Amino acid sequence: MNYIDNRVENLKFAYIGGGSRNWAWGLMSDLAVAKDICGTIYLYDIDFEAAKHNEQIGNGIEESDWKYVAVKTIDEALDGADFVIISILPGTFDDMESDVHLPEQYGIYQSVGDTTGPGGVVRALRTLPMFETIAKEIEKHCPDSWVINYTNPMTVCTDVLYRTFPKIKAFGCCHEVFGTQTLLAKMLDEKLGIKGVKREEIRSDVIGVNHFTWLTSAQYNNMDLFPIYREFAEEHRENGYDYMLDIEHINNAWRHLEKVKFDLFLRYGYIAAAGDRHLAEFCPGSWYLDNPDQVWDWGFGLTPVSWRKDDLKSRLERAERLISGEEKFKISPTGEEGVNQIRALLGLKDLVTNVNIPNVGQVPNLPLGAVVETNATFRANSLKPVFADGVPKEIYPLISRISGGQQLLVDAIVERDIDKAFLVFANDPLTRLPLNKARELFDRMIANTSKYLGMYNIKK
Repeated sequence: MNYIDNRVENLKFAYIGGGSRNWAWGLMSDLAVAKDICGTIYLYDIDFEAAKHNEQIGNGIEESDWKYVAVKTIDEALDGADFVIISILPGTFDDMESDVHLPEQYGIYQSVGDTTGPGGVVRALRTLPMFETIAKEIEKHCPDSWVINYTNPMTVCTDVLYRTFPKIKAFGCCHEVFGTQTLLAKMLDEKLGIKGVKREEIRSDVIGVNHFTWLTSAQYNNMDLFPIYREFAEEHRENGYDYMLDIEHINNAWRHLEKVKFDLFLRYGYIAAAGDRHLAEFCPGSWYLDNPDQVWDWGFGLTPVSWRKDDLKSRLERAERLISGEEKFKISPTGEEGVNQIRALLGLKDLVTNVNIPNVGQVPNLPLGAVVETNATFRANSLKPVFADGVPKEIYPLISRISGGQQLLVDAIVERDIDKAFLVFANDPLTRLPLNKARELFDRMIANTSKYLGMYNIKK
C-alpha cells in the first residue's frame, strides 16, 4: 500500500466468504464512498461461481475506485493481504433449519438461532474448525494483517482465531449497539424535542458479550440519558416502540418493538443494547420464548429459516439483474463501522466504537482471555480496548454464565470433545430439558449436520 496526500492506495483486501450477497454488497457500497482508500478486493468462497458473480458486480460499480478479483484458492486471497474480512455461512440453510426448528419439537423456541441456545452451540461445532483453518492460513500468508470477523457465533469465532494464532490482530464487528444508540436519539426527539441527533453523538459505556451487550452509562453532550430512558421505557413497556417503520420495511420475521429491551432495563437498571430477538435468547426460556404466542406478546418475531431461504432466492435474482445490467448497483451506506475502522487503522482518523476482542482486563470481573464486547479506540495500526468498571452486580449472573459457557464451548471444540460440548448445550438457558431429553435432541441435531463434523469422535 502507498500513502499519497492523505489517501491510501494499492491496498489488498482478502474477503473470505466472497460469495456473500449481503455483507459483500454492503462492503462494496461503503468502500465506494470512502474516497481516501482504494485497492483490490480478492474474493474467496467455496462457491467460486458466486465469488465470480460478485467480481462482476463490484467491477460494475461506476462510482467505485476498487477492483474486485475472484480467486479459486484461499492462498491467493490471503497472500500479502493488508486486511482480511471473514463473512461465511457455516453449512447451508438446511443445516440452519435443523439448528433453529428441530428444538421446537421439544418446546424450545429460538428467535435467531445463530449465536446461543441449541442452534448456536451446534452452529459453533461446524464453524470453529473452519476458523481454525482460516487462522492458520492467515498466520502463513499475512500474519500482520488486520482481521475483521462478521460471522456468528461472533464471540467464539473470534476466540478460536486467537487460540489458533495468538498473535493475530483480529476483532469481531457487530452493529447491534448502533440500533440502541439510534433508539436513544429517537427518545431525545420524543421526550425533549431534540431533533436530528446522530447515533454517533450518543456516548456510552459498553460491556458484555456479543448480542448480549449492555450500556452502563449513556450521555448526549453532558446529559445523563438513564433517567430519561426510565421514563421512556415505562411509557412504552406495554405497547413497545417501533422506531424502524420510518426507515425500512419490517415484516413479522424481523419484528421487534423493544419491549424486551425495556423490560430488562426496568428489571436491572442497565440498558440492554442488542435487538430483542437476540436478547431474548440469552435469558431463561420462560421469560420471553416460552411459546410463539408469548413471543408475539413481547413484540418480536421468530425468524424462520424459510424466510432466509426466500431472501436468498431474491438476492440471487437480484445478482442476475446486476450482472446483466438490468439493475444498476445503488450506493447505499450501510451504517456499519467496518470501513471507518479500516480507515482509522490506516491512520486516516481516530475512532471509538464497540468491538469483540479478548479480555486483557477491560472487563475486570470476567475471565482474562474470554472474548468480550466493549468500546475500543482505533488509531494508526492500533486497537486498544477502553477499560470499563466491570459488569455491574445486577447483571453479572446473566453475563458470567454465558461467558463461561462460551469458553467451555471453545475448549470442547478445540479438543474435539463432543461430550464437553453437550455440557454447554444442556446448561444453556433455553434448553430447559431433562438431561436424557437434552441428549436426545443434541444427538439428533448433530446427526442432521454430521457431514461437517467428521473431525469429532461422534459415537454412532
